[in-house]
Amino acid sequence: MAGNSQRRNRRTSNKKGAQVGSGGQRRRGLEGKGPTPPASARKGHKKNRVANAQVKQAAARRPAPRRGGAKGTSEMVVGRNPVYEALRDGVPATTLYVQQYIDNDERVREALQLAGERGNINLMEAPRPELDRMTNGLNHQGLVLQVPPYEYAHPEDLTAAAYDKGEDPLIVALDGVTDPRNLGAIVRSVSAFGGHGVVVPERRAAGMTAGAWKSSAGTAARTPVSRVTNLTRALEGYQKAGITVVGLAADGEHTVEDLEALAGPVVIVIGSEGKGLGRLVGETCDYQVRISMPGGAESLNAGVAAGIVLYEVARRRA
Repeated sequence: MAGNSQRRNRRTSNKKGAQVGSGGQRRRGLEGKGPTPPASARKGHKKNRVANAQVKQAAARRPAPRRGGAKGTSEMVVGRNPVYEALRDGVPATTLYVQQYIDNDERVREALQLAGERGNINLMEAPRPELDRMTNGLNHQGLVLQVPPYEYAHPEDLTAAAYDKGEDPLIVALDGVTDPRNLGAIVRSVSAFGGHGVVVPERRAAGMTAGAWKSSAGTAARTPVSRVTNLTRALEGYQKAGITVVGLAADGEHTVEDLEALAGPVVIVIGSEGKGLGRLVGETCDYQVRISMPGGAESLNAGVAAGIVLYEVARRRA
């Protein structure tokens, strides 16, 4: 009897004997796989539902138009590197769309982190077919950034900003510049040399796209751009306000160095690298100036030319 009792006690004992090891699999399974995505990007989380609702509400609201200013169109930036670079360079954005079950590599984690740090970008999870539809089949690599329409200033806003500071207006107008990177570079130069804004025509010209924002290196956030339906009429309006209009031309009768008008209120008009100023725009200018080039180059990139003339204006005003 006693032997049977001892055997039963041994069978019901909670003491565990030696166990077969996992070979380290369990430990490797617990290793981290990178930062956890923000709550607003995790499907089923309360913050994700709130973010989705905010996106729908924002799409249903129609923003009030600016006084007299034109408005651009929304834009999509697609691909892991382009999205990351747009977020890094301060391109304004409303929503970052992330593909469901995306491979969470370094670029994806960095993009999510930058979007989260902004605090005003909605994070949305979407299936791949939906992202394919949104981007018209482009290779989005699971990341799509929605850029809101750019709110252009009214031409008079640029002069008003100058007078509010007690300064003579310094404005750059572009005629036929179609590369957004050139536009962004010119916005950057205007900001660097104390200018008050840039004017671009509505047709056959670059607008403030994500590419222009990137080239501006963040200065587009503080340097206004105005978009006009008729550039000649806008220049005539500036002339009536007492501002000298100076066109940059390879065969200009003056050089940048000897034109005294650059010391006062001025609009500098820059044409395309190939065609230069249009006929009507050129005839509207009070003066046409050229940049002396001892090296014999026929023309300069629009962004480079703008920087040279703006430097000369800033030097005269110093």
